[in-house]
Amino acid sequence: MGEVHVSNPGVGFEGPCVGLKNLGRKSLEESKVTWYIAGPAILATVFQFSISIVTVVFVGRLGSTELAAVSIVQNVIEGFAFGVMLGMGSALETLCGQAVGAGQFHMLGIYMQRSWIITCVTAMVLSPLYVFSSPILKLFHQSDEIAQMSGKYSIWVIPQLFAYAINFPLQKFLQSQSKVMVLTAISGVTLMVHVLLNWVFVTKLNYGLTGAAVVGNISWWIINLAQIIYLVSGFFPESWTGLSWLAFHSLFAFVKLSLASAIMLCLELWYFTAIILLVGGLHNAEIAIDAISICMNLELWTLMVALGFNAAVSVRVSNELGAGRPKAARFSVIVNVTTSAMFGILFMVIILTTKNDFPKLFATDPMVIKATSKLGTLLAFTIFLNSIQPVLSGVAVGAGWQTLVAFVNVGCYYLFGLPIGALLGYKFKLGVKGIWSGMVVGCVLQTLILIFITIRTNWEKEACQAKDRIRTWGGTTGPRESSGS
Repeated sequence: MGEVHVSNPGVGFEGPCVGLKNLGRKSLEESKVTWYIAGPAILATVFQFSISIVTVVFVGRLGSTELAAVSIVQNVIEGFAFGVMLGMGSALETLCGQAVGAGQFHMLGIYMQRSWIITCVTAMVLSPLYVFSSPILKLFHQSDEIAQMSGKYSIWVIPQLFAYAINFPLQKFLQSQSKVMVLTAISGVTLMVHVLLNWVFVTKLNYGLTGAAVVGNISWWIINLAQIIYLVSGFFPESWTGLSWLAFHSLFAFVKLSLASAIMLCLELWYFTAIILLVGGLHNAEIAIDAISICMNLELWTLMVALGFNAAVSVRVSNELGAGRPKAARFSVIVNVTTSAMFGILFMVIILTTKNDFPKLFATDPMVIKATSKLGTLLAFTIFLNSIQPVLSGVAVGAGWQTLVAFVNVGCYYLFGLPIGALLGYKFKLGVKGIWSGMVVGCVLQTLILIFITIRTNWEKEACQAKDRIRTWGGTTGPRESSGS
């Protein structure tokens, strides 16, 4: 199924009633296109993220030390690597999306293969991080018992690192062409298999952390194999023509763009890693880590909705800019941000009304449940912020602003958020609440700056830059007529 384009939205001059009717019709059209991409993308992202959630749920029944060990690996070691790999693959969102808008389908497969080369090499570079995770965690003052257990688990999940290297570029290739329904089906089936395998190997056969790690590896490679089968089955006659030596051309320039995307995304994901490390230095760290890890896992689960709109707005903005329709790109931004924010308000209300109950889904230790409940209000506000910020980041990726947003992230997160969190948590003895409050300060500042940048954007200029980018990376701009610019 091909991508859908919305004509240039605007309000007519026939009168206020006609103008509002026109606006309503354009909003409905854009919403349909958005949900066509965002709906399946949300489900696919939720299903894939739920793989780690299911692992945490099963491991949590083994004991608080095991839960803390897996949580640290997921949030620190895997979180670091996940951010790098996803960021490197995200360069395709800009290039593939704008190429689709301009009708340059023949370059999509080449772009993906270049990205595969870069992400696989990156995975090899990151492998020592998994191998030496135990001494690394000890350097950050994690307890010996948790660090040792985390080190063993992280070595077992190295195959997932290489699964990310294949998965992320392939997903961006499919999303840029609005091929998201198959991703959803594959992820949903894999999640059911993952639950079954965890029940067998972790609960029934008592293989513990080793069983949980192996099951996670199997699940991620099931996703990859299914997507590759879909890729080579003839559904992409224009954009996939097989492996090509052209993938090795212009690799250095492609690496530069990939690094810009990786730095932008990693600075966000590493922010949460730094929070976990700060919490690990508190008194009674095991309980504190368990509490904040439960909150972050739940926060990241709700974040999947915003990431669905992140994918949708990235595709819509890149497609429309590539096709020379700047007003349609701008209108898509408004619709996506508004819709995602409404979900953020809904989730915030749910967390506030269930803050004494939701921790029981993840832990049985009364102290962990109590500590998690105390973070409920901060969690609810963070979830609302994260319904807006990722969508604005999607706009940045679709338009190619990765470098600019990277500087914004450095300032907001690392010059304000982390220092304030450390000050409140340690100096003013506020513990986990103080550290999380600093994180919220950084998120608020970043969101406000991204809103300002988006409002001030000259979309006609962005469309011209998209044409230059397509010409540089894939030849002349496509055969489509620009309309509504």
